[in-house]
Amino acid sequence: MAQQAPSASKTVLISGSSTVYPFSVAAIEAYKGKAPRGVTFKATAVGTSAGFREFCSGKLSIAAASRPINSAELKRCAAAGVRFIELPVAFDAITVVVNPSNSFAKQISTTQLRRLWNKQAQRKIQRWSQVNPAWPNTPIKLCGPGQDSGTYDTFNKAINGNTSNSRQDYTASEDDNVLVACVAKNPGALGYFGYDYYQANRNRLRALAVQGSTGTVLPSVESVQASRYLPLSRPLFFYVNDQALKSNPAIRSMVTNTLDRGVQIAEKAGVIPLKDSTYRLVTNKLYRNVLGSAFAGQLPIGLTVGQVLERSFDEHKKPQFR
Repeated sequence: MAQQAPSASKTVLISGSSTVYPFSVAAIEAYKGKAPRGVTFKATAVGTSAGFREFCSGKLSIAAASRPINSAELKRCAAAGVRFIELPVAFDAITVVVNPSNSFAKQISTTQLRRLWNKQAQRKIQRWSQVNPAWPNTPIKLCGPGQDSGTYDTFNKAINGNTSNSRQDYTASEDDNVLVACVAKNPGALGYFGYDYYQANRNRLRALAVQGSTGTVLPSVESVQASRYLPLSRPLFFYVNDQALKSNPAIRSMVTNTLDRGVQIAEKAGVIPLKDSTYRLVTNKLYRNVLGSAFAGQLPIGLTVGQVLERSFDEHKKPQFR
């Protein structure tokens, strides 16, 4: 089937993940003044899955994603003749937060997170003492991403074993600002979302250290880059429609500018940057036009930063869907 490109427009949309949204906005800001006359870029946050639905139907030039494209989405893209380049642009730490007035919870284990968030916990685990007997017997209010969110998928795969094993009796939204407010306004609340939203609201939230395979670790740029914040660290991506890339020079120019200034853009957005040398590798992937996904439709959990990048830059991959 012939490849489809989004219809010609003077506005190029970057849409998808709310976690990647601040990076997308910062990337657009960094490109301001460089776009050809009459061409503008706009970012929206609708959730990774919703972004891929638009992208794989050929309606979107750039999808922002907080997880790799999955097997069903790969099939939809292939059926619609949509080919793409998968570009890691930053890393993230899914951050578990509580209200600053919470005086007892300083850390939480992956086992306790599973006890709290898995499907069997629905309408049963409703008090802090049920998560940890040392905590008070007071109600716990949960705030978390909706089902269109890549954060939802990654968290539940990492903590509960699969992407759909989650309780649903909580305040859910694809808008991370709603989740920030949910925790900030409720002394008994606990939530999870991207590190950039925690960074932007540190005075209203407190992050919990997560006890995982590498010990009890707080989310930070250093702990993610050192591959210690496992299993809740993950890569963030731009997926770029290949036909749009070839037919609209502004898209190639904007994406190249984003990778050239990746560290500064990531730092401004509050996400975790790749190294300068890694952004140069990603630029090389763009230059070589390496098509398809390096993750074969799988959601990698517990991989180190190096392992994710090694997989993404596998030079022996054939330039096609896997």
